[in-house]
Amino acid sequence: MLDKLLLQAKSMGASDLHLTPEGMPIMRVDGSLQPLRNEFISREKLEKALLALLPEQEKQQLLQTGEIDTAFSDRLQERCRLNIYRLGNGYAAAIRLLPKDIPDCNSLGLPQIISQLAGSSSGLLLVTGATGSGKSTTLASLVQQINQTRAVHVLTLEDPIEYVYPAGLALINQREVGRDTRSFASGLRSALRQDPDVIMVGELRDAETIGIALTAAETGHLVLATLHTQDAAGTVNRILDVLPDRQHVCTQLADCLLGICCQRLLPRCDRAGRAAAFEVLVATPAMRNLIREGRTHQLQSYLQTGARYGMQTMEDAVKALQLRGIIA
Repeated sequence: MLDKLLLQAKSMGASDLHLTPEGMPIMRVDGSLQPLRNEFISREKLEKALLALLPEQEKQQLLQTGEIDTAFSDRLQERCRLNIYRLGNGYAAAIRLLPKDIPDCNSLGLPQIISQLAGSSSGLLLVTGATGSGKSTTLASLVQQINQTRAVHVLTLEDPIEYVYPAGLALINQREVGRDTRSFASGLRSALRQDPDVIMVGELRDAETIGIALTAAETGHLVLATLHTQDAAGTVNRILDVLPDRQHVCTQLADCLLGICCQRLLPRCDRAGRAAAFEVLVATPAMRNLIREGRTHQLQSYLQTGARYGMQTMEDAVKALQLRGIIA
């Protein structure tokens, strides 16, 4: 049953598949939900299919907590992210379909300056945006770029592991939160003793993780990470707001920040999926001074005048896609 639905979802170009007991399967295609009419899944069949995807430890976690976030490979060895959650009448699931191959930065439309910053030997590079905006795919593309060009040790902390990297120049060790380490914070703390050159953090989820990431970035590591923030200025403020000793954090962030890439996915005019729009902040000396002095209210103004450094606002990014006829 599940294999058939996954194949159908892929043929429709769906990004997600939603399954509920005694309900119709629903696909998310180009951001919109589309039900598969005349298809109904019984509670028993759905529960059996979902539990078959889980190892025993994850089954026990699901029974105890009522939810689990994990990943699996389908019959075609393509990766899917899976969240199972308990309802009053059984288990439901949200399945994110991942591309078979890791997209390269060019195919994503990623601004060149972000690819260049990912070649730095140390510092903090952030990818931000709403849930489902493609942050994990962008991070994976940057890691794969490093894998193809640099003989370095890359350590990833993910929840769950979504993309599996092919052999390349880099040594890549992927750790999954909940399976290989207790939390992002504990995994990141341990990472500092594991001789990494590059650390990829799937999500800066709390103040402790953010603090350790800043320390890692300022002590000679390249840190790639995501945050659930909507714009560059909001990202800086989020970091400053969650940590104590604001003045110290201003200095720390100003010293180690490389750049911030905020992204949104927008429907294409040709209905061939969605296009990504990117707001880009580059940590120029002027930007670093603003952060160091806590003048974050001026970041947006500097962003608007920083095109020569590769910066762009989200508004400008959207307008550029419209002028090229990619989005309406």
